[in-house]
Amino acid sequence: MLNGYTGFWGFVIFVLDVWAIVSIINSAASTGKKVLWILLVVLLPVVGFVIWLIIGPRANRA
Repeated sequence: MLNGYTGFWGFVIFVLDVWAIVSIINSAASTGKKVLWILLVVLLPVVGFVIWLIIGPRANRA
């Protein structure tokens, strides 16, 4: 029974990380900062996402 919940939360974390990476790519930050943020989100999915959510670069709004 635990596997069903683990799979669901894993999928939720994956979707949130993809959203964060797309937002980082579309931000006005320099290329070096984008690479560092993406590495943080990829290597530490939950912690990296939370840190990005609090202080990370945001996508440009047109």
